[in-house]
Amino acid sequence: MTAFLTALVVVFLAEMGDKTQLLALAFAARIRWQTVLLGIFAATAVNHLLAVYVGNFLTYLVPLRAVKIAAAASFILFGLWTLRGDKLENEDKRFQYSPFWTVCIAFFLAEMGDKTQLATVALAADYAVVIPVWAGTTAGMLTADALAIIAGIMLHKRMPEKQIKWAAASLFICFGIWGLYQSLALQ
Repeated sequence: MTAFLTALVVVFLAEMGDKTQLLALAFAARIRWQTVLLGIFAATAVNHLLAVYVGNFLTYLVPLRAVKIAAAASFILFGLWTLRGDKLENEDKRFQYSPFWTVCIAFFLAEMGDKTQLATVALAADYAVVIPVWAGTTAGMLTADALAIIAGIMLHKRMPEKQIKWAAASLFICFGIWGLYQSLALQ
């Protein structure tokens, strides 16, 4: 249960202000919210399952302590990346398929190498379990993007993006520092 909840919270925070969340907001402004959410789910489920298997595979190649140190350090980097922010660069207009497939393909490609995908790899390596991490990261992504969809529907209102960004970055950095402390502490 810890792996699931941690994965959910970490990916939820990573998604705040991320380009895929901006993509959800842009799609929700012109496509039915149900279609957008279903496309996000399909893309995330496949993308994060691949990421979990990559992270799980790393634990067979690299000593677990090194993986945990790298994962903790990556959370600090994710916090700094969150502060930098992301911009949407026409990903929402790139594909000309049905609305579902447009959302699905755009999300899958936008998620490749994104901080939420990298966080999924790190969590899978850290916890060395597949289903709880995959389910948690997928749920975290859907929850965060559902907020973006609601925001997209209510276009006239602005979310306090700066405060969300700073809170998410701070929590990432704290997770990273705590993970480094646990990994490097003399045992």
